Amino acid sequence: MASISKQITKDITLTGLTSILFDRYAGDNKTQLAPEQKLYLQGKIVTMPSMNITSFLSAQNTESAPKMLLDKREYKTVASALLASTIINPSAIPFTKNGKPVVFGGSFVDDVDPVSGIHLVYHVARLDKGIPNPKVRPMLDTPWELKFKLTILPHPDLNEDLIENLFVDGGVRLGLGTFRKAFGKFSFEWR
Repeated sequence: MASISKQITKDITLTGLTSILFDRYAGDNKTQLAPEQKLYLQGKIVTMPSMNITSFLSAQNTESAPKMLLDKREYKTVASALLASTIINPSAIPFTKNGKPVVFGGSFVDDVDPVSGIHLVYHVARLDKGIPNPKVRPMLDTPWELKFKLTILPHPDLNEDLIENLFVDGGVRLGLGTFRKAFGKFSFEWR
């Protein structure tokens, strides 16, 4: 397969196959966020930071599509190439449902935001030695979409087929958001 030898820009659409969970990091492990603070918001529009998709494509210290899907001898090279040679715009990608932005109403009433339909789910994660860690997270049900532009800069270790396969396979096996693999799965389309 030929490597990418000139800059390419693609229009990307990710369409949710499963609900997606939000759990925005507060910046330290002690700060507890209210459920509505766990969403990524730009004004009242629910968004996905482009950095989360960059992480999906390039993280080496947590799960990423290359780490999950490629041979352990090559994933770091590919992840590093994707980090260095991709640009995602906009930086805050709006979630849409049926082509319309998902707008957060500002609060949960009986665990549901009446404007967006985002609702709270309750899970218990198990830490080391079985210590329970109760979690409350906002969840956006399908259908959801994310549309953005992906610019791929020339790089000898990258080709379009590889990137497409990482999005396609990673979308159904890894997904986005928190509690990935179980939630945040998506289908992929580019043009």
